[in-house]
Amino acid sequence: MANDIEQKIALLADIQIPATLPELAAQTVSPIVVVESPGRPAKPELIPPTQLPRRRNLGVAENRAALLHAFAHIEFNAINLALDAIYRFRDMPLAYYADWLQVAREEAYHFNLLREHLNTLGFDYGDFPAHNSLWEMAVRTDADVMARMALVPRILEARGLDAVPPIQEKLAAVKDARAVEILDIILRDEIGHVRIGNRWYHWCCDQRGLEAIPTFVALLRDYDAPVFRGTLNHLARIEAGFSEEEMVLIESIKQ
Repeated sequence: MANDIEQKIALLADIQIPATLPELAAQTVSPIVVVESPGRPAKPELIPPTQLPRRRNLGVAENRAALLHAFAHIEFNAINLALDAIYRFRDMPLAYYADWLQVAREEAYHFNLLREHLNTLGFDYGDFPAHNSLWEMAVRTDADVMARMALVPRILEARGLDAVPPIQEKLAAVKDARAVEILDIILRDEIGHVRIGNRWYHWCCDQRGLEAIPTFVALLRDYDAPVFRGTLNHLARIEAGFSEEEMVLIESIKQ
């Protein structure tokens, strides 16, 4: 719930996962509450995705900064998402908590990289409006860890695997080598984050005796999840733990 960026990242660095589940359980005696709005700074202003301006010419520094700001906003939200996955779902194996703490720390690292590069362009996080779609899905899935794993890492975060390579091509065309390097790091780590989501989604299905693919389709319908768009990054998605059968399904329902 920390609103200050530097404080949030400093507090994150102090978190340690205990060595055993009983030790962890002893530290988590507070009741679980709905978090409609996690800690975040007063800016950026949050507006509907459809109201965000489209900035096509990345040769203009302000347009390029707006694009990098959008990535930074995703990474900042992802810190809160990973921490919420630890806080909210309290009956999971110890490895689950270690996984999501690793994700939170890597998202903070990505955010800092993007923010530093934004500063070199004369901008900072909060200078452009942003949307709140990631957290809205987090709230909708806050009662069921299986739904959270299915619909946040496997849909919303996996979109980054598809989006990064073509954006890197555009950034390379305007000779922003540092932005390309940062997105290389983010793509590498996000494959691991989506793999973690896949791992725990399939674990939940196994624990409940459910088939993963029909359950995924049902969750998409029940939660009115956004459909897939654009060209899928098949290699990255396979590396992130999607099966060939799942890839065929995704291709069949994307716009």
